[in-house]
Amino acid sequence: MKLKSRPAIALLSLSMAAIALAGCSEEAAGGDDNGSDGGDSAACAPEDVQLVGQVRNESNPYEASWLDGGDAFAESVDLEQQRLTYDADSTKQQEQISQLLAGDTNCLVMNILPNGDSDTLPIVEGAQEAGAYLVTQWNKPADVNVTDYDQWLSHITYNGVDSGKQIGDALAEAIGGSGGIIALQGILDTGAAKDRYAGLEESLAANPDVELLDQQTANFSRAEALEVTKTLLAKHGDDIKGIWTANDDMALGALEALKAAGKEGEVAVVGIDAVPDALTAIESGAMTATVSSDGPWQGGIGLAIGYCVATGELDAADITDDERAWFAEQFLITDENVADFTSPTVDDSEFACDNLFNRSQGAIS
Repeated sequence: MKLKSRPAIALLSLSMAAIALAGCSEEAAGGDDNGSDGGDSAACAPEDVQLVGQVRNESNPYEASWLDGGDAFAESVDLEQQRLTYDADSTKQQEQISQLLAGDTNCLVMNILPNGDSDTLPIVEGAQEAGAYLVTQWNKPADVNVTDYDQWLSHITYNGVDSGKQIGDALAEAIGGSGGIIALQGILDTGAAKDRYAGLEESLAANPDVELLDQQTANFSRAEALEVTKTLLAKHGDDIKGIWTANDDMALGALEALKAAGKEGEVAVVGIDAVPDALTAIESGAMTATVSSDGPWQGGIGLAIGYCVATGELDAADITDDERAWFAEQFLITDENVADFTSPTVDDSEFACDNLFNRSQGAIS
């Protein structure tokens, strides 16, 4: 089923989800085998479930909205989410995970954003050994299969090639189909950054009169994007007609650099994530386009999957292979539809245990 747009500010009330999940406690009393290697074989009582969300940092509005979504889901089932951030430091992330897995893991549910592809496997193997329930998002090595692990319930990502091409095409259209652009890449050891840039390359192939003047990484950071854009503006000057960025935080940093250079409104800028400041910039005409992956939904859905399995409402064996690693729905946002995302509606029933995979756009091949 196709759903209407739901940006980062949308996930405020999950009352319907709470009703739909209330039956989990009845299952818990019976105690189905959850198939974990290290955990209790009986289903968890709802009040015993521990919910943990972990992202890089809350200074990134998208990642902050992810944790807010986790809080909202947790509140709907009368629990609290433990909010963890690791400042884009892989060592710190692994230390936090190790501390979690050294405690009581029988009813531990983790919704994790691995810092990079290489960080995913240690987290997965730790959860498997400890018997914790794990959902990961965005970053996973292509040759690591979710189906090889019992405790790794699901991996959710987005078709980054598609989103990168979508904003590339929107940028090409905004500059009239020809002219020079620069590109700001994300953290290079992430599938998201690699795929989004591959999408830009597809867009450039489809728009041969658009020239990529330069590209550098700004690590998904607004502050780094500000400095990189300043440098590239000094280098390429008026030849830059557009700026492609792999996320909105970098797009907003690029907009700051353009403003400082007196070029605000003269250069088209695109990004990905649909954070509130980017939506405002699109409304004002300062920014051209973004793509929404709906951070609050991500923060809620990862916990919901783990919660439903932990409490016995969902049997992990009933999660199909296509639902173990899948692309979720995303939405291109321009000035034509931005109002739908700044005044959104939410279908709370998505977090019901029998409706967790309704945003799937297909398995990751």
